[in-house]
Amino acid sequence: MNNGDKKYIAAAVQAAPIFLNKDETIGKVISLIEEASAEGAGLIVFPEATVPGYPYWPKDLGTIEGRKLIIDAYTELHANSVEIPGEDTEKLSKAAKKAGAYVVIGVNEKEGGTLYNTILYIDRSGEILGKHRKLMSIDGEKCIWANGGADDLRVFDTDIGNLGGFFCYEHHLTLAKYAMYTKGEQIHAGLWAGHGFVKPTMDFSSKQYAFEGQVFVIVSSGYINESMIPDSFPLKKNTLWDFPGGSGIINPRGEYIAGPVYDHEDIVYAEIDTNMILRAKAAIDSTGHFSRPDILKLSISENEDPDLQQYKLDSPQESVNELKARIKSLEDKLES
Repeated sequence: MNNGDKKYIAAAVQAAPIFLNKDETIGKVISLIEEASAEGAGLIVFPEATVPGYPYWPKDLGTIEGRKLIIDAYTELHANSVEIPGEDTEKLSKAAKKAGAYVVIGVNEKEGGTLYNTILYIDRSGEILGKHRKLMSIDGEKCIWANGGADDLRVFDTDIGNLGGFFCYEHHLTLAKYAMYTKGEQIHAGLWAGHGFVKPTMDFSSKQYAFEGQVFVIVSSGYINESMIPDSFPLKKNTLWDFPGGSGIINPRGEYIAGPVYDHEDIVYAEIDTNMILRAKAAIDSTGHFSRPDILKLSISENEDPDLQQYKLDSPQESVNELKARIKSLEDKLES
């Protein structure tokens, strides 16, 4: 069990982006990192899709004209999304290093023409630890983001504890939750967009995650209102701007030790005492004495047969005949 720093300050940021403006949003994030660092925070967590913002707008208006506006919005979102690594992540890394703090932030990540809802992890020396692409989007999000894979179930061994995170309704992916617990997660970053209708869900699922896994949960929720949206955004009047937030920090017993806060931008702070994790596990250790591995098992498809991964082309130049030959090789292997 990684004890890490026994005690340190964590910060859950509740903030709005500068809507669909990557550069200004990153500038705001850097200022907030500096502010949290000045308060002694060793871990600073930002909301889902902070850069350059969550796709708040409807994904279908039922008209040809409306479809054009929705594609325009996607195009603008893509243009203001980030590549990992890249110049934009370098700015965030420099800010983390200057602050001497771990930074966990939600970004729209682009790869070619595809977008992913991604958690970016940066350590206190400014190095990128890794990333998590959202495993399963919900509702209209599926029109925006592709899904992550098994390698996105990541827990990072750090000097502040084993650090991982999920977005929003990923907290209802039961097997994914247990996968994170089995990987030894101790500090969980829960990133949310801050929808008003999700307030009760965010609250109970975050507390349950903490209690069930005996982990600290840093809940960082977005907040935005209609006055923050430029009138030039064509879908402004088609969107319900109900994103009150709900950021807070929860201990391994499922109790808030800071927050939740609603209806304004804020930074919530609390002391993380990693000794509380062991004290919680004395009663329930979900991957130890309070589990039944003799009758219940979880399988994660992280190490599939390499041949099964060859259905996609290694490069655009690979010929169809080469691909057919590889499929035939796989068929022969399965028959043998």
